[in-house]
Amino acid sequence: MLRSLTVYCASSINLKPHFVDLARRVGEILAERRIDLVYGGGGIGLMGAMAKAMHARGGRVTGVITRHLLDHEQGWDGCDELLVVDTMRERKRLLVERGDAFLVLPGGLGTYEEFFETLVGRQLREHDKPIGIVNERGYFDPLVAMIDHGIAERFIKPAVRELYRIDPDPIVVLDWLATAPPVEIDPQRFLPMGRVEEPPDPDLPHEHAPERVTP
Repeated sequence: MLRSLTVYCASSINLKPHFVDLARRVGEILAERRIDLVYGGGGIGLMGAMAKAMHARGGRVTGVITRHLLDHEQGWDGCDELLVVDTMRERKRLLVERGDAFLVLPGGLGTYEEFFETLVGRQLREHDKPIGIVNERGYFDPLVAMIDHGIAERFIKPAVRELYRIDPDPIVVLDWLATAPPVEIDPQRFLPMGRVEEPPDPDLPHEHAPERVTP
């Protein structure tokens, strides 16, 4: 059962209205579904729009923010619980621990970092929580293309795609997060150094096994 959701998204301001509308809608949906929000604690950008919309509908909001960013992101004192920590490492640790699943909305470098760190943590079995991405008007298309490129070049295993769901509709993503089946992490399938039987690539040079010398 999905009781709490950690959401990663932008604190950026002066964004296109449709991004802000998405954040507000997510906040309203979470409140309607009685899912507690855990987020970065900011009062501006998509973070602020989402948290305020949820609070207005009676939802519970927990913010986690560093002292350094308290002024920059204008830490929102309307949170039911606002945790102020010293470092980003502590902030991200609490964000991971407090949520039953993760939702990624459009954002900048910090959002990308949080997504990849959470995805790698799932890949390495540091947590077993599902990850959803709302691809508002194709914002995350370049992210998908980059992961696909890494898979094509054999730096990333295709099985990694099983660890997240991406869709432009937040309801589709939230429904999947609430019902996502468990995924058993087989290192052979998920880790890039895991060996699996694959047909040889004719474009790659043939590797000869060293001769074994019997004394």
